[in-house]
Amino acid sequence: MPSLTDGEIRRALKQVETTGKQLTLVDGEGHGTGRLILVMKPMPTRVTADWMAQQWRDAKRLKKKLGSYPSMPLSKARELFNRDFADMIQKGRSIKIAGDTRPGTVADLFEAYVAHLKEGGKSSWKEAEKGLNKIADTLGRNRPARDIEPDEITAIIRPIYERGKRSMADHVRSYIRSAFSWGLKSEHDYRSTAARRFRLTYNPAAGIPTEPKTIGTRWLSEDEFVRLYRWLECPDTPVHPSYARAVQIIMLTGQRVEEIARLHVDQWDAKERIIDWTKTKNLQPHAVPVPSLAAELIQSIIPNEYGWFFPSAKDPSKPVSHGTLYSFIWRQRDRGVIPHATNRDLRRTFKTLAGKAGIPKEIRDRLQNHALQDVSSKHYDRWNYMVEKRAGMAKWDKFVRAMLAKKRLKAAA
Repeated sequence: MPSLTDGEIRRALKQVETTGKQLTLVDGEGHGTGRLILVMKPMPTRVTADWMAQQWRDAKRLKKKLGSYPSMPLSKARELFNRDFADMIQKGRSIKIAGDTRPGTVADLFEAYVAHLKEGGKSSWKEAEKGLNKIADTLGRNRPARDIEPDEITAIIRPIYERGKRSMADHVRSYIRSAFSWGLKSEHDYRSTAARRFRLTYNPAAGIPTEPKTIGTRWLSEDEFVRLYRWLECPDTPVHPSYARAVQIIMLTGQRVEEIARLHVDQWDAKERIIDWTKTKNLQPHAVPVPSLAAELIQSIIPNEYGWFFPSAKDPSKPVSHGTLYSFIWRQRDRGVIPHATNRDLRRTFKTLAGKAGIPKEIRDRLQNHALQDVSSKHYDRWNYMVEKRAGMAKWDKFVRAMLAKKRLKAAA
């Protein structure tokens, strides 16, 4: 059978419009195995024309739509049929499972990986998207992801490392490695489908060594705790009020920086004095009773029109970012007006001083929502420990008030 022409298609469309009868045009040979066809159907106001891949398999006729004419011209329909269906038909595989056979590009891989993080509720997706966008520009957005070599990734990371940004260099390595690792698995993951297949054979970042992790041990003594807390109450320089208050709440509750920074009116139960997160960093819900000192501070804050307790200074429709709070602390400690500490040190300080206050480690772990890995905790124990957590926070509140009062008396003397 001869190949179709555009003129033949136009004449056939007029014929269907006149006769009101469905018509199918066949492009070229292929009877008995499969071929490209154009199915024209009369509708009340127009004639539809759809490109189909047609296959005979196990004495049955299968069809799969490629697109519509004229938005998909004849040349494009042939290209798609030859690229994605012809080989499958020759091998006897069903066209029902056919898809785009082009190897995905670097941009395809990174965008799909970020979408995977977002769908999974990972809070890191925005940072990953920002970092991977810059990396894609350097590697070449439209290059096949399978063509990327390890030395190209090393060439991206080395200048960052040489500038002294060792943590950033390791983050870049981690982003690339994770994206390629996901790409290797995504083609065989029956639970989800990627828009493109990447045909990856290995992970080019897998062999690049990680930056040795420095395990923090710093925690604030009682004197340092009071010094920082008092400075936050009355800073010696203009600061955005929400930043100082957010750090105070972190100190008083021991919670993660990201979760306090994003505190919303929907999460605060004023009557019960409980902060309740439906999902946290470890993907588990978490409710924590706060000490009375923290409750009084939260009650004194008027959330903005968007419901944030700690809004961003630049965009009030969003909460302050954890990165901004890190920078806020860094700037003050570099001035020497507060003890040297990171926000993670503050979380470690709560764990340590709360132990000194007499709170058992198991309750401190539960207050800070640390994942408990024993079988009993993971699979069987469903008690919420709210009574025990309230008792623990009451001890901590008494301990903090005594610290603050003791240092105030010394200052007055």
